[in-house]
Amino acid sequence: MTTELPGVEAPEGIGLFAKVDGARTPAELTALINSACDQAEKQPDGTAVILDLGEAPVEHEQWPGDVTIQTVNRWERAVRRVESLDGITIAVAQGTCGGHALDLLLAVDFRMGVPGLQLQLPVNDGHIWPGMLLYRLVRHLGLAAARRIVMRGADLSLGQALDLGLIDQVADDVQGAVHAATALTERMADRETAVRRQLLLEAASVEYDDALGAHLAACERELRRLRKERPAASVPAGRSRA
Repeated sequence: MTTELPGVEAPEGIGLFAKVDGARTPAELTALINSACDQAEKQPDGTAVILDLGEAPVEHEQWPGDVTIQTVNRWERAVRRVESLDGITIAVAQGTCGGHALDLLLAVDFRMGVPGLQLQLPVNDGHIWPGMLLYRLVRHLGLAAARRIVMRGADLSLGQALDLGLIDQVADDVQGAVHAATALTERMADRETAVRRQLLLEAASVEYDDALGAHLAACERELRRLRKERPAASVPAGRSRA
């Protein structure tokens, strides 16, 4: 996929870019995200997916608009695909980030904010949209912090989002920040990235004894990988291997 980030060139072999145009309808956005996920799933291990979330249109607060519940369900499933990709996912947000862009922002691994960014919860006739955004806010921040944000319904500045951990990095130099983030794919490749992400997500709700088995399985795979990469120990002359 060709990059549409202004001034950013796709790092050869590891960068897959998608510009998410907020002027599109929810159905069109769903098709775009599913297409991006289809392409990402065909890429070699270690390929990063970078989403340019752009700037929300004036009517972004009225997300998702007059749509059917089936349209909402398809959108939520598309966002979940982003969240479940094997490779690293990165989002760059600017301007006012709300509605579809905020959904995607909270679903990726690394979240970059351009100076001047504001996060705004989608509001319809005075009511916060009750989509899976609320679920992800609780997962990221805990119930108390998420409740304060949702019940106040106020915008979050870039500084506030950074303090809360909803933004990981301020990207004054977008191109440099994207290149640095994609370099992480060299050590976080293939399905093991998704495994670690899932272990982190489950830690908030799974009891220790229930989580232990999944962590031990991941540790065992990592030990096998390390043994494969470790060169065979040299054997002194005249001495056989044990």
